[in-house]
This record gives sequence, C-alpha cells and structure tokens, in this order.
Amino acid sequence: MQRVFSGIQPTGVPQLGNYLGAIRNWVTLQNDHDCVFCLVDMHALTVWQDPAALREQTLGQTACLLAAGIDPTRHILYNQSAVSAHARLGWLFNCVVRLGWLNRMTQFKDKAGKDRENHSAGLYVYPSLMAADIHAFHATRVPVGDDQRQHLELANDIGQKFNHDYGVDFFPVIEPLIPPGAARIMSLRDGTKKMSKSDPSAQSRIDMTDTPDEIALKIRRAKTDPEPLPSEEAGLAGRPEARNLVAIYAAMSDETSAQVLARFGGEGFGPFKKALAEVLVAKLGPVADETRRLLRDPGHLQAILCDGASRAEAICEPIVTEAERLVGFLR
Repeated sequence: MQRVFSGIQPTGVPQLGNYLGAIRNWVTLQNDHDCVFCLVDMHALTVWQDPAALREQTLGQTACLLAAGIDPTRHILYNQSAVSAHARLGWLFNCVVRLGWLNRMTQFKDKAGKDRENHSAGLYVYPSLMAADIHAFHATRVPVGDDQRQHLELANDIGQKFNHDYGVDFFPVIEPLIPPGAARIMSLRDGTKKMSKSDPSAQSRIDMTDTPDEIALKIRRAKTDPEPLPSEEAGLAGRPEARNLVAIYAAMSDETSAQVLARFGGEGFGPFKKALAEVLVAKLGPVADETRRLLRDPGHLQAILCDGASRAEAICEPIVTEAERLVGFLR
C-alpha cells in the first residue's frame, strides 16, 4: 500500500470544515493506504500559542480524531514535535529551497497581508517544514484541498532539487489525493469566507464538540437571504449562504446538491434549517460524545501519541539520517 501523510494543526477545536474537508477522508483512506496522521504542533508556533492551551488542544484534537474513526493501532497518530526528524530535515530543506519560490507562496501573502515584516520567519518557511513532514516518511500521497496544492507542488520541487544537487534519486514524487466530491464549507455568518476554527465568532462554525442544542442554535442563526430555496442548482447563483447550507446538507447526507434541492426546493429556510440541524446532530453527536469520553482519560491519549511517535520515528529516522549523510554530515 502507498504511504499517505497528512497533518492538522492542534489549535482550537476541529470544526465541520475540518471534518468534511479532511478528517472524514482520512478515515476512508485507512482502508487501502498506509497512513501517517500528524498533529503538527510545530507549525502551530508560526503564530504565538499559549503553552498550556497548546498542550490541552493537542489532546483535544487527538480525542476528536479517535472519536471520528482514526485507528491508531492500524495506522500512526502522533504529534510532530515528538519526532526530531521533522526539524532536522526541515533545516536541510531551508537550505535547498530558493527565496524566489517562497516569495510566490500565496498563503503567506494572505496570512501576512500588509504587515509581513512583523510576522515570524517560521510562517515564511512553513512550506519547507511541510515538505520535510512528507519527505521524512518517503510518503507518496498527500490528501490536499485547493489551498494546499501550491505547497505540495513546492514540496516536490524541494525534493527534486535535493536529488539534483546531491546526484541521487532519494526523495520520491508526491501525488495529491483529491477527495471525490469534497465540499468546501463556508462560514455560517459569511458564505464568501471559509469556515475556520480561528474565526473569533463561534457562531460562524459548527465545532465537532458542539452539543445538539448548540448545533441547532447555530444553524437557526446562520445567515440566509429572503428568497426560498430553488429547485435547481442554477438558482443558487449569487446566493453564497444558501449554497453553503445546501452543500453542508448534501455532504452530511451523502447526497448531491441537486438531490437536496429536489426535496426542499420552493420551501423557506425554516423547515430546511430544522432538517439540516437534525442531520448534523445525527452524524456529529456520537463523535462529540466519544470525544468527551476520551478526554476524561488524558493519560490514555498521551500513551497513544507516545506510541505513535515511536512508530513514526522508526520509519523516518533512517530516511532523515541518510539525507544528513548525503549532505555531508558525519553520522
């Protein structure tokens, strides 16, 4: 089986966009891939984190992933900082990547905006560490959304430049895994912005730990427009909030937007929001309950991460040690 690597930052609580865009796909990938799932706490430091909160959120994220169906006995789940190979290979790649390549990274431009001089160097070289995360395992497949495609292309450029510079065929080409029918989930308060766990308004998102009452309230308050739902997808044009709610319902019920509109078209948002809340509670309720149960035993969660780090290190330590030898380090 081909090895898959994927990571998620342990900051905040995973929200519906994380679940539909990544976590649910990770669960499916476990069936026919050798999977390495990483809580990328080193990446989290590209912006300041409260140390106690970061530790707590790392355990919380672990609990959410386990509750959603990640199997740490068949695959690997660990936190990035526990395996030194990430940082070591990341530095080698910092010395391979070109400034011009990093200057083209649109995510840095988006996050830094006009205040780029006051952002950390870590945010700027984030793509080098991301490349190291993947190449440290000789992973050949990475599930990505549109916002990460450019970073994956850069990871390939870095790997191939390393191979060229040192006259080796060491780092393999990475292929993107695009989840079929992946939904891009937008904010409940603004249908033009992506749903984010860092949004200051909790009303903008559905967290995976929300109670049924919290889910129902957030959906009831979700922004809409005064028109009824259309019967066909063409009627969603220019209606980002309506499109978003329909997309969420379709993704959670494993239907197409056309099928959802065929059932609810012509109705107002009141009945549709009630049905949407019921679908969300049915699917996310068991995950939230299991997350809360797992969090009652933090020692168990730490043991899972420790075991995962040990198994991750067994794979990537020989690879990174060889990369260090190739560049001339005494080993």
